[in-house]
Amino acid sequence: MKTCIACGMPMKKLSDYPKNNEDLDYCIHCAKEDGSIQSFDEIKEKLTNFIIKSQNLNKEDASKIVENQMKKLPAWKTYFK
Repeated sequence: MKTCIACGMPMKKLSDYPKNNEDLDYCIHCAKEDGSIQSFDEIKEKLTNFIIKSQNLNKEDASKIVENQMKKLPAWKTYFK
């Protein structure tokens, strides 16, 4: 089982991969319609909105949580030097 390099989601099923392509290291939620990976800002916004809804937090607190998580992910190492 792989973990998405952009959001950390476990990718357990073929449908978790963009275009059902298990060779990719990112999940369907982090992919654009063409199968390429979304930008840092796009994914950060999606994750922040997810945290706001799932944990009932304000945007500032959710954004801090997301940044701390994204710092640990391989796709974003260049953003946090």
